Parts: sequence; structure tokens; C-alpha cells
Amino acid sequence: MSIESASYQNDQRTNIKGSQRIADYLLALSRSNKRAVLLLADFIMSVVCLYFAIAVRYGYLGNHISPVALCLYAVLPVIGLYAIGFYKGVARSFFDGVMGSVLQLFFVLIVIAQVVLYFHPVSGMPRAVPMLYLFLFFIWLWNSRLTIREILARLQGQRPQRRHMNDYDNVLIYGAGEAGKELLEGLRNSYKYHVVAYIDDDAQLTDAYILGKRIYNADVLVEIVSKLDIAQIFLAMPSISRVRKREIIDKLSDISIKIKELPSLAEIVDGKVTISSMRKIDILDVLDRQTVEPDARLLQKNITGKCVLVTGAGGSIGSELCRQVIKNEPNCLILYELSEFALYSIHQELIALQATHSRYQEIEIVAVIGNVTNEDNLLRIFKQYQIKTVYHAAAYKHVPLVEHNPFEGVINNTKGTYHCARAAIAANVETFVLISTDKAVRPTNVMGATKRLAELVCQGLSNTSGSTCISMVRFGNVLGSSGSVVPVFTKQIEAGRPITVTHPDVTRYFMTIPEASNLVIQAGAMATGGEVFVLNMGEPVKIVDLARRMIHLSGHDTKDAENPNGDIEIVFTGLRAGEKLYEELIIGEDNVEPTDHPLIMQAMEHSFPLDDIEAILFELNNRAKKHDVIWLKAQFKYFVVGYQEGSTSEVSKSKKILIENIG
Repeated sequence: MSIESASYQNDQRTNIKGSQRIADYLLALSRSNKRAVLLLADFIMSVVCLYFAIAVRYGYLGNHISPVALCLYAVLPVIGLYAIGFYKGVARSFFDGVMGSVLQLFFVLIVIAQVVLYFHPVSGMPRAVPMLYLFLFFIWLWNSRLTIREILARLQGQRPQRRHMNDYDNVLIYGAGEAGKELLEGLRNSYKYHVVAYIDDDAQLTDAYILGKRIYNADVLVEIVSKLDIAQIFLAMPSISRVRKREIIDKLSDISIKIKELPSLAEIVDGKVTISSMRKIDILDVLDRQTVEPDARLLQKNITGKCVLVTGAGGSIGSELCRQVIKNEPNCLILYELSEFALYSIHQELIALQATHSRYQEIEIVAVIGNVTNEDNLLRIFKQYQIKTVYHAAAYKHVPLVEHNPFEGVINNTKGTYHCARAAIAANVETFVLISTDKAVRPTNVMGATKRLAELVCQGLSNTSGSTCISMVRFGNVLGSSGSVVPVFTKQIEAGRPITVTHPDVTRYFMTIPEASNLVIQAGAMATGGEVFVLNMGEPVKIVDLARRMIHLSGHDTKDAENPNGDIEIVFTGLRAGEKLYEELIIGEDNVEPTDHPLIMQAMEHSFPLDDIEAILFELNNRAKKHDVIWLKAQFKYFVVGYQEGSTSEVSKSKKILIENIG
């Protein structure tokens, strides 16, 4: 900490200690005592205002009216204020509407005074005095209440609620607009944060003040953070673009500081959050990725006015699909899920959403516990609710777990897809969309192989599907899903533990869950049957770089050889069973074509006759009883292009295929 910063902190502590005593005394008074103080002050000022009004009328100070009469006339407006309830709210609940009632009262008093003076002139009281007097008194009432409210708010907001001043985080609010002002109001009584100043891009606001907090120009951001010993920066700009947000973050790249942000305007409008809600910076903002506004026509095509079913409705992708589906107003939404708790959670969330949005209240939401391998149950549900669109998100997806439970993985992921798609065809479902993964491309693990087999199942069934349009959508990791690195890293950082990364060169594609879900819906709407759609995941991200950036955004330093005194260490644990260094989105280099959507491509993948796929599916249960893993992996090697058993520590970087012609 610099000498200037230390001096600033000492001054702050001295000011806060002194103001704390004043605030404690004022706030400790009973309500009746506070009211008595205000009544006395208003009466004294009423006498003063009346005296000056008379003096102004005569043009000089003098004794134009007796002191007793002066006090008698001056107390009348105070009695009127008491009668209309002006003193019930004391000072902190004062607002402009109250002064509207005062203005009406004073207008009535002026009319009465003019009538009385016209018919019964009062010695020493000119007719112009009541209007001038009440005008002066009104100014006093307005300004005194605003001043008292502001002083009390400041003093209370500055009171140290903790034992030491060091327990506070000095906060800099970036954005001096309405959101920034409201944020300061919300933080006044905070036990954790002490707002020091504002930063704003508008040069015209430089050196201005908001509620006593100085506004600095964005050009001196780094200097101010150091000078004022800022621990956190709050971005109070709900409409800020992702590009601008990344510029601000990059400007602070050499400083370990926590950055939080207000929610977006869209989320505020949707009622998800309030304007005073703060959250950690979206990790997507530090990734080189731009999003595209969804096509409303595609979003609504297979949903609006139809009955929709989502399998795996309680999972990360499934639950977000449910949220996206209900926004597009289907007739009914069926949640199909094996986990009772996951099903209960998403069902309650959607019911709560219905209660707060009138346009969703006519949608029938049904929670069904079921296994996707139970074709008879699926067929019954499809027919009972006349399902027109199915999003098949149910799957075991955690690579190490499926690697150690291969038959459970293939039965759920591949055979479950087969039974679900067959039931959809039998029930004349219009659209069936399989949620696939980039791990299905040249897989080195059982999970990826089972998902590629699931794609082959859908490709085979699409040729015999009749009126059912079957398609597949393949994408990479989604930020924030269960088991993904972001929530894992977040927990490790919060606990102060080392971040565990499998390999220094491991890379992954990333996308947010909401973006992935609405792209799935849009891709399904473009399908004609049998397509494998690939989402443009942007550039792959090095996991170790992601870890370093998350450490930085949490206000910590990375502990390594160059910085042995850092806070959080990154530990490399080695690739897990079946894990790849690099993920791919297509099997061949040139077998991808663009679509009408800039973020959705179509992969031209090889397929097998349905009979060949069905032959191994019918044999699965018998082989599972014997746990014949050798037979199972032999099928993977035959049907799944590029399947290679084990980790890809031996897979060279030269075999990595990127979709360089995408985007």
C-alpha cells in the first residue's frame, strides 16, 4: 500500500469514527423524541420565516407585530402539518409525494388568510405576507428534510458494522448512471462493502460528485485502484456490450482485483434479478467469443402452440431447454426425467415462473418420472399428450464415470436413444432432436463412443421415420453445467485450494448453457431429416489459461515459480481415463457445410444401415450380463470412426482437426 493510500485510509477511519458517534446518537433517539425535535425546529423556523416575510414586505426590520401574535400565527401551519401526518415518517421516509400534500395544505392556508385579511385586516400584517411566508417555510421544509435524510443515510452507511475497518472491501463503482446511483443506495448499509468513488467513461462527469462520491475518468482507472486501495470493482452498466466489458477487464489484467457486475437489462426485465443484485463477472466475457441474437422464427417453429417433451429435463442442458421452451409458449411441456430430485427442482422452478408471468399460465406442465430405455412408457406418454416435438437430452455424460461403467453408459446413451426415437416414430411425433457432443468425434472414451453410436441410431432411423424428422445437434462443453471446469474451479478458489488441471496443453470449446440450448432449438427447426448439426463453438480455450483468468477475476494471484508468494496454485494431475487433449467437432476435414444460421453448420457424416446397428443393440443386454467389455469395445472400433481406447496422451497435436472454415 502506498503512503498516499495509507494516509487516505487513516483520514477515512477518523471521519468514520466521528460520524459514527453522531449517527449512533441520532438513530438511538426514540421516534417520539425525533418527532419532538423536528416539531420544535419547524416552529422556530416558522417564526423566523414569518418575521422575515413581514420585514421584506415593509423593506426593513422592525416591530410590526407583537411577539405573541407572531408565535400564534407561526404555529398554525405546524399544527396543520401535524394534522395531515407530515411528522409520522420523521425524516428517513420523506419523499416528494409528502411535499405535494404540504403544498395543498399551504394553498388552503393562503386562501383562508387572504379571506380573513380582506374582511378583518390584522394590524401589522399586509396581505402579501401569508404567501411570501409560506413560500419561505415550504423551502425550509423541503431542504431540511432532504438534508436530514441525506446526512442520516450517509452516517448510517459509513458506520463500521464490523470490529475493524479492514474487514471492509473498498469498492469502486464503474458507471455513474442511474444503475450506479441505485447501487450506491443499496450498498449504504452494507456490512461488507465501502463505496469509495465512481469511474465513468463520460469525460463531462469527471470530478463531479454523486451523494458525496467523486467521479473519476476511465483513463485513470488503474491509478485510482492503486491510490484508493480498491479491493473490488462493481460494473453498474446493465446495457454494456461484451466487447466494452472485455476492454475494461483487459485494462485490469495486471492487477489482482475482484470484478462483479449488475445483471443485464434483459434479465432485469424478465424479473430474474433486481437492479441491486450483484454477481461475479461472466467468465464468457474473458473468452474470445461473440454471440448472435436468436432467430425468433426458428425458436417458435417447433414449440409455439405445440406439445413438447424434454428427456433428461432435470439436467444442465435439459433444464435450460425447458426454460427456453416455456418462453416460446407451447400448449404443454412434459418433463421426462429419471432423477426424482432433479425432476422436482425443475418442475417447481417452472411452476414459480408461471406464477409470475401471466402469459405462461395457460401452459400445462407435467412432470413424469421415467427411463428412456422404457419404450412402452415413452410411447404411452407421446400418445397421451399428443407430443409434436421431442428434445432428447437424457444421457450419462461424465467421461470417467462412464469409462468405469461402460455397459450402463451404452444402454442409457445409445439404446435409450434408440427406444426414444422409435417411440417418437410410432407416435407420429413431428420433430425429434438428439443432443450430442463433440466427444463423439474420434472418441478415446466410452462416453464419446456411446454418443456417436446414438447419432448412428438416429441416422439409421431417419431413413425409416416416415413423418418424424430426426436430427442431431453436436456441441462442446457448456459453461456452468454439472461437472464442468468452471464450477469446479470456482469452488476450489473459494476454498483457497489449488486448482487441479489435468494437463497444461488440454483445450476445450466453450459455450453458455442458454446459448447452446436456443441454438439446439433453432437447429432442430432447420432440419429436414438425418442431419448432424454442429454448433460453432468459437476458438478452443486452454484450460490452464481459463484457470489463471478465474484466479485473477477472483482478486487473487497465481502461485507459481515466478510468483512463489501467490495465493492459488495450479496443480497438474494428468489426463483421466479416456480424456483427450483436444476436442473436435467434425470427423473429416472437409465434410461440413454452412446453413442459414451463422453459428450452425451441417456435418456430412458417414452412417450405417439400421439393421447393423440394431444387431448390436439386441445383443447388448446379454453381453452386459457377462460384462463383456472386450466385445463392446470391438463394436466401438468397427462402428465409430477414429475410436481409440484409452487416454490421448499418445494422440499427437498433429491429429487435431479444427473447423477453421467455420465462422
